[in-house]
Amino acid sequence: MSNTIIVGMGEVLWDVFPTGKKLGGAPANFAYNVSQFGLDGRVVSAIGDDALGDEILKSFNNKSIKYLMPKVNYPTGTVQVNLDEEGVPCYEIKEDVAWDNIPFSDELKRLALNTRAVCYGSLAQRDEVSRKTINTFLDAMPKGEDYLKIFDVNLRQSFYTKEVLKSSFEKCNVLKINDEELVTVSRMFGYPGIDLQDKCWILIAKYNLKMLILTCGTNGSYVFKPGKVSFQETPKVSVVDTVGAGDSFTAAFCSEYIKGKSIEEAHKFAVEVSAYVCTQSGAMVNFPDTLLNR
Repeated sequence: MSNTIIVGMGEVLWDVFPTGKKLGGAPANFAYNVSQFGLDGRVVSAIGDDALGDEILKSFNNKSIKYLMPKVNYPTGTVQVNLDEEGVPCYEIKEDVAWDNIPFSDELKRLALNTRAVCYGSLAQRDEVSRKTINTFLDAMPKGEDYLKIFDVNLRQSFYTKEVLKSSFEKCNVLKINDEELVTVSRMFGYPGIDLQDKCWILIAKYNLKMLILTCGTNGSYVFKPGKVSFQETPKVSVVDTVGAGDSFTAAFCSEYIKGKSIEEAHKFAVEVSAYVCTQSGAMVNFPDTLLNR
C-alpha cells in the first residue's frame, strides 16, 4: 500500500523533570519515532495559546514533526516526573488542559480517511471532548486488515474507567499492554487466577484482535497472534530512564510490520530500539545510524 500516514493521537505535553522539562506525551513520542523510521508520522493533539504551546510548535518544527494541533482555550499540558533509583518514572499529570479538549474538524476527518495506522491510549480519553474526537477518528478510518488501530493502554493514576477500556478494546485491532496493566485489566474484567499468557489469549478471542503485544520489563516481551507467539528477551543495558521506552517499542514494531517484515523481525527490532531509548534521557531520542539503517 502506498499510504504510510501513521498517526499518534492524544496527549502532547511537557515532562517536567527535576533537571528541566522535555517534550513528551505517548502519541507524540510514537509519531516522532515512526517518522525517524521513514514513515509519514503525524501528531494529533491540542495545545494552549501560551508560551509552552509555542515552544511545542517550535520544537516540532525543528524536529520536522508533522502535526495537526490546534490551539484551544486551555493551558498546554504538563506532567511532573520523578524518577526512582532504577530510572522508573512516577507521574503527576495536570488536569483540564489542552489535550483534554482536542476538537474534531473536517481537516481531522480527511486525515482519518488517509491514515494507515493510528496509536491511541486511555489517558487522552479521560475527558469527554478528546474521547469523542478519538472515537470519531477511529470510526472514520478505512476498514480492512491492512489498517492498524493500536490501543496502547497506558494506565496513569486514576485516569481510566472500565467503560473507556472496554470501548477501546472493541475499536482496536492491535492491543499493546504491559504486565502490570494486564493484571489491573484482568481484575477489572474478572480474569483472575490464570497466567499472563492465558489472559492475553482471552483478550484476543473476546475482542477479535489481530495482535496483542505484551511487555514485561526486564522479563522480556511477547507478541501474540492467533496461532503464533513471538518472545524476545530484554537486553541488559545501563538504564538512564525508561520514559518513552514503551512508545518507541510500539513505533518500531508498527513501522517494521507496515514495511512488510514478519512479526518476529518487527518484534526483535522493537526490543533493540526500546533498549536504546532506556540508555538515553527523555522520550524523544535521536536514533543512531546503526538502528536507522537496519
